[in-house]
Amino acid sequence: MKLSLLLRKILNNKGISLIAKSLILIVLVSCNGDDANVARGNEVNTTNLEGVNINMATFDMSPEEITIVELPQRAISRPETTTGIPHVQIGVEPVAEVNEELIRRVFSIPGIENQTSVVGGSHGMWLTEEIIVFEPNFIGGREFGHIHDDGSLHIFLEPSRSFEAVEKGWATYHPFALEGREGWEGFVLLYTPQTMEELDWTFQLILDGFNYVTGQNLMAADYE
Repeated sequence: MKLSLLLRKILNNKGISLIAKSLILIVLVSCNGDDANVARGNEVNTTNLEGVNINMATFDMSPEEITIVELPQRAISRPETTTGIPHVQIGVEPVAEVNEELIRRVFSIPGIENQTSVVGGSHGMWLTEEIIVFEPNFIGGREFGHIHDDGSLHIFLEPSRSFEAVEKGWATYHPFALEGREGWEGFVLLYTPQTMEELDWTFQLILDGFNYVTGQNLMAADYE
């Protein structure tokens, strides 16, 4: 097994303590000098991330086969969101043609069905039974995300990718992630795309979430 894939399995194993994971990482990386670049354990202070004062270790946990595209800084300011449940944007209206294209692109992805969300009233992104699950991160059933009526959406991202999305202004953490609930570390709300250019990056993040859960390597450019 490739070291990067092994590291990802270890880091996402909820039955292993953080201390044990750290010790395993040290041993594996020291024994595999050629692959040491696949793991980063840099402590990041997220005090400036929307005023949330938490420290977290971010790692590049993606298998070598998965491509990660660096996000640009989002140009417009963050919308306000509620701090509790339901977790929603405040005062954002979708752009009709952008929202329609968002729905079209998402449900053109093979293996994703448009079903009613388990939380109700949303376009639930459900994996079909034929899709093999690599990381079982689901809201309920086989729903790994859902699109709200205002064009924002909740989705599971790989934790270090979720950190980048929040840092670059594309997302905010769901309250469950901020509370440290097990299994919800990378669960975010992606803001409503306001232009087709923004939609391209939002769609890439949706594919990142799909890739994270399924182990596939789909790119937004494949669906233009």
